[in-house]
Amino acid sequence: MPIPEDVSGFELDKDVQQELQSLPKGLAEDVAKNLVMVARLIDEDPEGAYGYSKVALRLASRVAAVREAGGFAAYANQQYSEALAEFRAARRMTGNVELWPVMADCERGLGRPEKALDMAGAPEVAKLDKAAQVEMRLVAAGARRDMGQLDAAIVTLQSPELASTSVQPWTARLRYAYADALLAAGREDEAREWFAKAVESDKDGSTDASDRLAELDGVEFVDAFDDDDDAGVASADSDSEGGRRLGDEDDDK
Repeated sequence: MPIPEDVSGFELDKDVQQELQSLPKGLAEDVAKNLVMVARLIDEDPEGAYGYSKVALRLASRVAAVREAGGFAAYANQQYSEALAEFRAARRMTGNVELWPVMADCERGLGRPEKALDMAGAPEVAKLDKAAQVEMRLVAAGARRDMGQLDAAIVTLQSPELASTSVQPWTARLRYAYADALLAAGREDEAREWFAKAVESDKDGSTDASDRLAELDGVEFVDAFDDDDDAGVASADSDSEGGRRLGDEDDDK
């Protein structure tokens, strides 16, 4: 697959570059460039990222970082069985547990929420850092919902991290998941409160909490201008991009 001229391979984290030093220099450069393309495309073009990950795997399947990248590319394309296999391989190579939450989420994707819950109670969870532990909690709550256990999902999300007033990288997603579970359980007033809290903490637009909050408040999303509006009027308000928009956030995976 073609590699843009602006990709050097040095964009990778230093630890990944170090892993690739076990390969011959030319091969290491080729693998690095393909890994850069995986990272560059995985959000906007997951199919493209998947293609580059396949090239990297063909070139260097014995490198843990390559297996991990292949796992995330497969995961982004909902190829959960393949993703789980790649994550397991990476874990065997490194002995690290940091992939434990996403491996559990793959089990959910494969229709095995019970297995995801087993993993949420495994000793490996105690070895995770705080961010990964929160991610594991989110996966466990999702598994409860998969099984129709809404009340249990709500209880699973109730934690010191949820109650904390400190805003951390995981705060918006945790509050959003809690609000969504409350809404699914018919607890609309509480859901509105927590969607509002999610909006407060969602500084980078990682969720669509503002849209969900607007829906609960009965706000309709309409263009400010009809198609037959005078072109001069539209030009005068070009900065509005067709009307006032309440929230740009993308929904979580």
